[in-house]
Amino acid sequence: MKSFAQALDLKDDPELIARYKEHHQAVWPEVVEALKGIGIAKMKIFLLGQRMFMYLEAPDSFDSARDFVGYTATEKTREWDDLMRGFQQRAPGAAEGEWWAAMEEVFDIDWS
Repeated sequence: MKSFAQALDLKDDPELIARYKEHHQAVWPEVVEALKGIGIAKMKIFLLGQRMFMYLEAPDSFDSARDFVGYTATEKTREWDDLMRGFQQRAPGAAEGEWWAAMEEVFDIDWS
């Protein structure tokens, strides 16, 4: 199992941010199913102001660039993704074409 950390920003609008949080209190079951279906074992999203941090765990064979495409394979998950992108914007430092920006792991307590 390996861990991933990614960052993304929400648009600077308190009303939009509140609505985004409301949506995530009632995530559509098809979305959760699809995420588990591509191998995600654990996922958490944290928010500070506009900056979101997503932590996820997936099998060692998981490749986010390759496997996240499968997440939007259904009409319902594409609808959710389109809806969420209306609240979001790329974080500074994101690579060209990258939506959720991959973060570099710089510390793990188990390294010591």
